[in-house]
Amino acid sequence: MAMPFARRDIEAAGAGAGAGASASSDDSPAAKKGKPELPGARPALTRSEAFAFAAVLALFTAGIFCVFLTAPRREFGQILRLPRSLADVRLLKDSLAVYARDYQANFILGYCSIYIFMQTFMIPGTIFMSLLAGALFGVVKGGILVVFTATAGASSCYFVSKLIGRPLVSWLWPEKLRYFQSEIAKRKEKLLNYMLFLRITPTLPNTFINMASPIVDIPFHIFFAATLVGLIPASYITVKAGRALGDLRSVRELYDFKTLVVLFLIGSVAIAPTILKRKRTYE
Repeated sequence: MAMPFARRDIEAAGAGAGAGASASSDDSPAAKKGKPELPGARPALTRSEAFAFAAVLALFTAGIFCVFLTAPRREFGQILRLPRSLADVRLLKDSLAVYARDYQANFILGYCSIYIFMQTFMIPGTIFMSLLAGALFGVVKGGILVVFTATAGASSCYFVSKLIGRPLVSWLWPEKLRYFQSEIAKRKEKLLNYMLFLRITPTLPNTFINMASPIVDIPFHIFFAATLVGLIPASYITVKAGRALGDLRSVRELYDFKTLVVLFLIGSVAIAPTILKRKRTYE
């Protein structure tokens, strides 16, 4: 979703980079899994991991290039521009409204490609893409588009992290990773409920959840289901705000105190079965 909670997606974690440990020549997954990264140490990718990352990046880049190569040339330069502020979203809305109407399939394909690329590689700004979807397509169609692309992007990030993410996550979020791992271990039987709670509420950054989930052994079907359902409330809030773009002065207005209370109430409903079961166990 950024996803919808894009402002909490990228956090500066970890103090200064310490002296890196010497890299092991053993590239096997078992060897890497058994050697936790030192907090503060720079992530060191093996050759196979670096090659895999480069291959995935090249594949995504080539795919986006092909999408835009086949798109109609009208307003081509405007489509390639990524919104970085509310002012950018307003400009894109005005310049792309006709294009999105006349070449809707081409526009949606290009929009999805960019959104998924940004989610996969942790590029901030997806919240502005969500606002743009609401401004151009309305609440229903824009909401479906945002939930689909945010879920696809989160899933793509999950698999990239499963492939090469362990050193990066251990470096960026060492404390969060330990906390997340301990919480997951406590909730193995009601894991879907807990993941729904995390997706609905801003308890943990979405980027962290995407990257850390495969590392703490959250099954993909649970990750996917929690993401698909859990992102609906926040997507609705963002897309609806896109319809009234002229009244929005800051992204912070999207998630004021009242909105956060509502999200936590919805999240509490999702996690209630877990709390009730633990209470019965203690009794």
